[in-house]
Amino acid sequence: MYFKPNMPNPVLSGRTGAKIGTSSIQANRWESDYSQMDVPTESPPPATSTKTRAPPSKETQMCSPARPVSGVNMAAVDVIVDNLVTLWRIPAVRQNFPLIFVLISVVGSLLKELDVVPQTYFSSSGNALNVYFVKVSWGWTLLLLTPFLLLSNSAFNRSVSFLSRRLLSLLVATAVWYACTQTFFFIEEVTGSCYETGTKEVLIKELATKASCRRAGFKWHGHDISGHSFILAYSALFIAEETSPMASLRTAGLSALPRMVLNLLYVALNLIVIVWVWMFACTSVYFHHTSHKLLGTLCGLAAWYLTYRVWYVKPLSPGLPPQRHPKEQKQNA
Repeated sequence: MYFKPNMPNPVLSGRTGAKIGTSSIQANRWESDYSQMDVPTESPPPATSTKTRAPPSKETQMCSPARPVSGVNMAAVDVIVDNLVTLWRIPAVRQNFPLIFVLISVVGSLLKELDVVPQTYFSSSGNALNVYFVKVSWGWTLLLLTPFLLLSNSAFNRSVSFLSRRLLSLLVATAVWYACTQTFFFIEEVTGSCYETGTKEVLIKELATKASCRRAGFKWHGHDISGHSFILAYSALFIAEETSPMASLRTAGLSALPRMVLNLLYVALNLIVIVWVWMFACTSVYFHHTSHKLLGTLCGLAAWYLTYRVWYVKPLSPGLPPQRHPKEQKQNA
């Protein structure tokens, strides 16, 4: 048999060819379009550094918030200073401040005689304020008042003669403190006797000095003028006088650092005055005889009065602390 070869149907082949041709053209277009598109490619993961970030040091953590905190703190100090200056500028406060010590001494001695105040932490001479502050009270006074006196007075007048005169007030006060305390010790020595106990029943005549009596373990009884009452009253009045220029310095054009130091010293000195008044009250309530406390208090007030109300108003003296800044005097002139 004769077989015809399979010839493609022209109609079908034409249609099929057209479809195939169209599909291939579209596929080519899709490939070209796809190749022209900005297809996001997966970026490789960032290389991890072998160095790890160190945690912030303690110094960095402490120093980073220092600026705003210090600003807030200094603003608070300014407010405290303004309130203290306003308080001390009240005439009744400054005029009656010396009389407060007399009142406390009298009332405290009366309460001690009546024995109506219970024993507390401050009834023991071993309390921290007495050991670390009162027993070295003059040292604390000079430590804080000397730089304050230099800074405050130099804001008024920087001449060497003026500053030297004002520094003499520290030497005079120290001489007064030393002379009075040594006099108190001498009076107690010459008026005292050695006893076996505090009841004064057995007199020991062989021990004629206070040092030898106490060294032997006995009690020395003499006219013991209260050195605590004297030094606490005198120191508080001395500080109140020498810090009085602060009212004028608040309006003076001081730079930031001197103003900050003056403010801190002024606040510290006022805190010391509060401690002195409190411990003066504790001394009046818990220690010494009434006459000893009153005499010590009057000696402190007399030392302050004779210097700042009698001697310092005269030309040949250290002079009183300046009260008005030269700029204020020019403005008021």
